[in-house]
Amino acid sequence: MKRGTNPDAGWLERLPKVELHVHLEGAIPHEALWALIQKYGGDPSGPDAAALKERFRYRDFSQFVDIWHWKNGFLREYDDYAFIAEAVARDFARQNIRYAEAFFTRSIFSRRGIRTQRMAEALRRGLNRVPDVRVALVSDLARDDGPEKTAATLAEVAEVRDQGIIGIGIGGSEHRFPPEPFAAVFEQARRLGFRTNAHAGEAAGAASVWGAVRALRAERIGHGTRAGEDETLLEYLAERRIPLEMCPLSNVRTGVIARLEDHPIRRFFDRGLLVTVNSDDPTMFGTSLAGEYLGLMTTLGFSRDEIRTLILPAYHPSQAGSRRNAASSAVLSASGSHDA
Repeated sequence: MKRGTNPDAGWLERLPKVELHVHLEGAIPHEALWALIQKYGGDPSGPDAAALKERFRYRDFSQFVDIWHWKNGFLREYDDYAFIAEAVARDFARQNIRYAEAFFTRSIFSRRGIRTQRMAEALRRGLNRVPDVRVALVSDLARDDGPEKTAATLAEVAEVRDQGIIGIGIGGSEHRFPPEPFAAVFEQARRLGFRTNAHAGEAAGAASVWGAVRALRAERIGHGTRAGEDETLLEYLAERRIPLEMCPLSNVRTGVIARLEDHPIRRFFDRGLLVTVNSDDPTMFGTSLAGEYLGLMTTLGFSRDEIRTLILPAYHPSQAGSRRNAASSAVLSASGSHDA
């Protein structure tokens, strides 16, 4: 799909946007990642920038995870985190993303001696170099670490919450580690004043989503793609207005959904669920937030008014008060404009 051939493409690029589910490590522009690879002596499997781009093609979710860890191997010093944070923020600003909540995952770097506190400070240092976009941080705890280690990470994150860390999430191997054992960690996060999010319904089914909303009492669900396996769950999510941070093209790229035509976001939206659209790991999937929306318009029949409706839940009153900022006014203004 070539954006230049579709009149909606330019409109989507201009439209002020919000990202509520994006991973900093998965949003590093290729140019910035290439610079890091060269900084550390290059990599034989990626001799040039074109080969680097080819690495970001996946046959399944497991291969995506392997490439994720390979890429992270080039983040070795605190200055690297400041570098990628600035690069990602500049890319957000270029896309007219006015506000973002970005996950950062500390545990995968701990064996290299990276400390949570200094990592958060470095990320904030880089983000602060780009005043055109507000980026709040969300600490992505890894299921694979188990409850004890994630509780320790939470305690470290709490020490630097003044770096703009507003919440916690839980990612990792959803199909291997159900949410229930992490209930105490989420309860502690709430006591500390953090907002809560859980990846669920991506690599595991509806039972994982149930565990996230019942045991973890997560305020928002990342993905939730497989919630449609249980009609009672859909009724529960709709009735309680629990937001789903959906990432359609991400789900296609990792093989969670075979084709965009098969993605449940249209059915969820029509049924009245509170859904938002996000890019997840955009530079690893060769997409963007505008690209996500364009796919919904061309493949699933979303109209411009419906796209605006998808953006506005990011400013739902259930969100933290600090999120209702100037970006909200910009999106609301654009929503009422025939030109925007």
